[in-house]
Amino acid sequence: MKSYPSPISVTVDAVIFTISDGTLKVLLVSRDEAPFKNKWSLPGGFIHSKETSLQAIKRILKAKAGIANIFTEQLYTFDDSNRDPRGHVITISYFAFVREDQIKFNKAKHPQSPTFFSVQKLPPMAFDHAKIVKYAIKRLQAKLEYTNIVYALLPKTFPFSQLQNIYEEVWNRKLDKRNFRKKFMSLKLIKPTRGLLEGSRQRPARLFQFINPNQQELKKFF
Repeated sequence: MKSYPSPISVTVDAVIFTISDGTLKVLLVSRDEAPFKNKWSLPGGFIHSKETSLQAIKRILKAKAGIANIFTEQLYTFDDSNRDPRGHVITISYFAFVREDQIKFNKAKHPQSPTFFSVQKLPPMAFDHAKIVKYAIKRLQAKLEYTNIVYALLPKTFPFSQLQNIYEEVWNRKLDKRNFRKKFMSLKLIKPTRGLLEGSRQRPARLFQFINPNQQELKKFF
């Protein structure tokens, strides 16, 4: 009888970014089974029969982290033959940017302890997930240059300083306040509202909102 090579298994993994306490963070879960039991990893799992990768990632995010109805984008396919000790398992990775208040963890239903970690202080991770996170950060950094995706990390109205903080966190560098404001306002992505940010010792800051709160490519690079 003719022999055939062992089939390749396919999984999906999600890189979920948020800004919490002014810091860029990524969602990790604690694995509850081998391999890498008790190690931190990205939320993920095997694709079921007759299921697309997008359907799988939506199912897994809802089951493991209580996340639903967020925009996810395919990131990259990682297919090194030695990335999983169980055999040749390729993973189709997705990534998303969400506000922290969009995620409601229910620890009783999610024993894998979904937790946000600063991208600057990641714990040792299972599989090649540290590599995947690093790749996703580079993609996020690039998307801030040519899309308005930053809207997904902001509330409906926000002070300009909060917007700049996100760019500084993602790009991991300080930006000149005056130059950043001038350049960003030239993109015509946001508009001032009548609202003011109260409660600080400084003069109340004007609140802004996005003109089009949907992902779009910019007519010119940031």
